[in-house]
Amino acid sequence: MVWRIFGAIIAALVLGVGGVLLLPQERLARIAASQIEAATGRAVTLSGQPRVSLWPVLGVATGPMALANAPWAADAGPLLQADDLKISVDVAGLLQGAVRITGFEAVNPTIRLQRAADGRENWRLGVQGVAPSGQAPGAGNALALSLDRAVITGGALRFDDARAGTRLAYDDVDFLMLWPDAAGAAQMRLAAAPYGQPLVVEGQVAHFADWIAGQAVALEAAFSAAGARIDYDGTGDLNGFFQGRLGVDVPNSAALLAALGQAGTNVPQGLGRRITGQAQLSLGQGRVLALDDLQLGLDGQALQGALKVQLGQTPRLTGALAAGQLDLSGLMAGGDRAARAGAGWSASPIDASALGLFDADVTLSAQALRLGRFALGRTQLRFENTAARAVLTLQDVAAYGGQISGDLVANNRAGLSVGGRLVLQNVDMQALLQAAMGLGRLQATGQGQLQFLGSGASMAAIMRSLSGKGQFATGRGVISGIDLDRLMRGDTSAGGTTVFDQMGASFTISGGVLRNDDFAMALPFARASGAGQVDLGAQALDYTITPQALQARGGKGLAVPVRLVGPWAKPDIRVDLAAAVQDSYEAEIEAAKDAARQQAQDKLGEALGVQPAQGQDLKEAVKDKVKEQVEQELLKGLGRLLKP
Repeated sequence: MVWRIFGAIIAALVLGVGGVLLLPQERLARIAASQIEAATGRAVTLSGQPRVSLWPVLGVATGPMALANAPWAADAGPLLQADDLKISVDVAGLLQGAVRITGFEAVNPTIRLQRAADGRENWRLGVQGVAPSGQAPGAGNALALSLDRAVITGGALRFDDARAGTRLAYDDVDFLMLWPDAAGAAQMRLAAAPYGQPLVVEGQVAHFADWIAGQAVALEAAFSAAGARIDYDGTGDLNGFFQGRLGVDVPNSAALLAALGQAGTNVPQGLGRRITGQAQLSLGQGRVLALDDLQLGLDGQALQGALKVQLGQTPRLTGALAAGQLDLSGLMAGGDRAARAGAGWSASPIDASALGLFDADVTLSAQALRLGRFALGRTQLRFENTAARAVLTLQDVAAYGGQISGDLVANNRAGLSVGGRLVLQNVDMQALLQAAMGLGRLQATGQGQLQFLGSGASMAAIMRSLSGKGQFATGRGVISGIDLDRLMRGDTSAGGTTVFDQMGASFTISGGVLRNDDFAMALPFARASGAGQVDLGAQALDYTITPQALQARGGKGLAVPVRLVGPWAKPDIRVDLAAAVQDSYEAEIEAAKDAARQQAQDKLGEALGVQPAQGQDLKEAVKDKVKEQVEQELLKGLGRLLKP
């Protein structure tokens, strides 16, 4: 029995091998080529000497071959060009006198895919009447479309999209497809490493024959690279329609971007260094990708909402998201690098290149939001990014017990610049100044306005370049660290607090230095004025506050200038007593000077025998006296000359 089985196997092999060897090689290659032409509608050119293959499968190697391009794209070269095309044939069909292709392998092929400006695509074959796999051989040697195994090794893929204005070139592309049953599913795997790291796309098409015919069928697909994985489970067709569930897990977005050709791009913390999520995906005409029922995780922060992406050379993102606690400090230039007060601003380079990867118009609402060192409450924002210029509009922001509105801008089109316009209403000035500058001496509720602009590659450079203007005003409050009332009473010891009724000032900023000359503060029994500068870049100040006790010296007032000099975290406080005496007793000093001057003039007049008229200066009186004496002497001399 065993020998009979072995005998049958040997006989089948002999018949199969013999059938192949007896069939002229050129004819076998030509039949395979003609069936490919029938299936694709494109001419096949064979330019080498065909060879019969006996192992590992029966078939023929055509040698160099080319599959013609669409007529409108012929100038670009063949659609498919390979060093060799190895075609496997079905032995049973061959014994019946028919050639049924069960697999092929393209060696070192170049595949040229093109999309014209009017939307035509050169890979759309549009062939009608192709016989399905398993059909009995008939006239024209109908091609069976099922493939036990289709392989591309060492391929070069070129994709020119005239409509989008993009050109892609990938080398070392490998492709594997298994499609054993024409009525069943096909499995595929595509691998490439265009930027040195492997990218893999694999999936399954439930009814591949229907999919080729342009129908929407069930699809499963997965993309993986640099540890990231994107999964899709739904339906789709060859016309670019997809609808299904999307899952995303990107543990390191910088690594993924490097694998996609964007090496060196650093996504800001909070904006997706790690990304997880799922959504209901749909993609249709217009190349608009919609993500509904979106559950998104950005660096551990949870957001919900819906987004749309207009696909193209620069994707455009639109939509709305909502979150609970959210930290978007990465949107602030150097927001997570800013130094604590007294330690100096960071000189580390700020990488804002991510702004050039996409355009956006997204609204965001959160129960609490952190932007750098600023902690906000209930917040509604609008984030717009166009050509590497991002604008964050504060539409409805509860912060520091009050409200903040305005916008913040980061522009990376020609080097990084940042700016903003802010309006503050009824905010806790101590909490705000502590967050912005590390200053916590002022306790008051106030309002204000600020406009600023700066540029540079680091936080330190930006702060040294700042320009702008602003103003603020407060109601009743306290300044800690200085007691102006005690200073005006002559006590120069440090410490204490100053209670005031209201305070306000306006200021300008240029070259990173804030200047002010109209500071005014009202105290219960005094008032104070101020002028000076704050060096924002150096975190230092040189400012003089001059309080004046209104009831001192019998209602004449007493002013005591106080100068604050040095680093703003811990400035020196100096009382200018000389200036205090000069300013407060200026009238008395001038009166004493006038009295002394008059007394000296009176004594000199007596010595000279000159008595100035009322209101006349002594010098004028002396001149008049001398003139009178000279005139008298001249008259006397003239009289003597005229005597006989």
